[in-house]
Amino acid sequence: MTDPLPPEPPANEQALPPDLSRQLEALGGQLVWRIGKDEVSEDVIVRLGFASATPRFAHLPRLRSAGDQELQAALEGGRVVIEWVD
Repeated sequence: MTDPLPPEPPANEQALPPDLSRQLEALGGQLVWRIGKDEVSEDVIVRLGFASATPRFAHLPRLRSAGDQELQAALEGGRVVIEWVD
């Protein structure tokens, strides 16, 4: 089970300027990602790329699924690797 997301800030107290928030939302809509554990090490791999790179994800080594506790432990242990898929 995952922890609930933190509450949204009130509309009059947004953390980001509205224009930046819109730009980030637009960028997020163009990205795809895969998160899992490396088959060789215990590292958690986060693969991130534009939607146009989706076919290239299939040519990368497979990732094992990772539960919330494994992801949290990897974050706390500094065992998270970010890979940009071009």
